[in-house]
Amino acid sequence: MTTTHAPHDELLRPHAEQSFAAELSALAAVDDRPRPPSWRLSPWAVVTYLLGGTLSDGTVVSPKYVGPRRLMEVAVATLATDRALLLLGVPGTAKTWVSEHLSAAICGTSTLLVQGTSGTPEEAIRYGWNYARLLAEGPSEGALVSSPVMTAMRGGSIARIEELTRIPSDVQDALIAILSEKTLPVPELGREVQAAKGFNVIATANDRDRGVNDLSSALRRRFNTVVLPLPADEDEEVAIVARRVEQLGAALELPTVPAAAEEVRRVVRVFRELRSGMTADGRTKLKSPSGTLSTAEAISVITNGLALSAHFGDGVLRAPDVAGAVLGAVIKDPVADAVVWTEYLEAVVRERPDWSDFYRACREVQP
Repeated sequence: MTTTHAPHDELLRPHAEQSFAAELSALAAVDDRPRPPSWRLSPWAVVTYLLGGTLSDGTVVSPKYVGPRRLMEVAVATLATDRALLLLGVPGTAKTWVSEHLSAAICGTSTLLVQGTSGTPEEAIRYGWNYARLLAEGPSEGALVSSPVMTAMRGGSIARIEELTRIPSDVQDALIAILSEKTLPVPELGREVQAAKGFNVIATANDRDRGVNDLSSALRRRFNTVVLPLPADEDEEVAIVARRVEQLGAALELPTVPAAAEEVRRVVRVFRELRSGMTADGRTKLKSPSGTLSTAEAISVITNGLALSAHFGDGVLRAPDVAGAVLGAVIKDPVADAVVWTEYLEAVVRERPDWSDFYRACREVQP
């Protein structure tokens, strides 16, 4: 597949290998450690790219993931073996983000992607056919349409499979021979594609959403599983949200709005308290809504608030700018979640003197 790219600064959402090309290049220049076959960086450099650090030449590598270093070391070490990697976690734990950056650092491209849905066909994992050519000339190399997995096998690259558990079970199992034998038979052509050194698969999955298809034991054995946790504490989550909001604001070219650490922390605290079913001081038990209230949703709430403040407000992020988005994030079930939110507002938010502006803003947007 040939892809035509707009100039980098005109892209709405550049791939990781585009956004962080300078960091990847700097790492490659100073990286003198052993590299697995076909890898662009050593495992040490890949982890440094993910977690951030200062290189020997003074280059500062920004952190892409905030969390336990050992988890990233295990993930990278897995990809250096013949085992595939399964990133497991609740929605919003940066599974897709980590998958993209791992692929970018290891093989230079994160675009060999299969997006899992209930309608994903087996051809998305194995191969398909250009039916016009198939009818005209029969099964041939020219009529064959490679899947991202087949392309990765041929090139010794990383294939990504998003939401593996959303893919029907019989389609999932097309991966078993690929992961165990490292070959993909093409019986119509009487041959097979053998994986080049460096090939591997990163899959992501969560078991919170509806429509989940459990992995067969045979397929699960082909993966090493790394469970990505939610941020360990409030400060860590605030730092993640603030950094990603800054990056998104720059990418979307939002008018500059002064940093609003107070509103970021408030949104994060609301989400953490409702998620855990307990106030931050541990004194009050709470009902939890049906949604996940993930870090990714907190980022979205703050980014939306920045847009409101910049275009319709006074350029300062305030409680009314985030209240509506918080309400939308919390209330997924219009009946049950509305009760949970009202109880939280009255029992917790209303009783906090320094949250009076947030309480008023939330009451104003509540139906």
